[in-house]
Amino acid sequence: MSSSQQFCTFFLDGNFFGAPAVNVQEVIRSLPLTRVPLAPEVIAGLINVRGQIVPVLDLRRRLGFHEGSYCPLPVNVVVRVGDCAVSLLVDEIGDVVEVPDEAFESPPATLHGSVCDLLRGVYKLPGRLLLVLDLDRVIDLERSLPGTSHDCGRDDPKVQLPNTARRVQ
Repeated sequence: MSSSQQFCTFFLDGNFFGAPAVNVQEVIRSLPLTRVPLAPEVIAGLINVRGQIVPVLDLRRRLGFHEGSYCPLPVNVVVRVGDCAVSLLVDEIGDVVEVPDEAFESPPATLHGSVCDLLRGVYKLPGRLLLVLDLDRVIDLERSLPGTSHDCGRDDPKVQLPNTARRVQ
């Protein structure tokens, strides 16, 4: 019997991304953002989610994409990694998709830059690729900030099939 994974999908700069559905706490339309002085540029600010102060990661900057503007009302995808809640600022939310493990591949060798280091891999879907974020790496700001050079190699030992058996509390 074949197993599958579920991902909450979203769009950023025309690309189709996914985060493991078990890690997604909620999706919230644009909220008032409080800027944080002297914070790294990838931190867009803080939001208040029902009394919980949550840092907002500018995913466009984190992935090293060109400086552009988000859609008129960007979306906050609040994810939980361990005890940490972080909002990822994205252009548009997609659906929750279930994909078979057989569709998983290492990131294409044509990807370069910090986006390569922040992906678990890709899933082949009809007509497009689902780029799956490694949330542990995305929220680790000490790791490959934009501007550093990385290449995606098919032999990269860090690229592994996601382990979704881990429960997020």
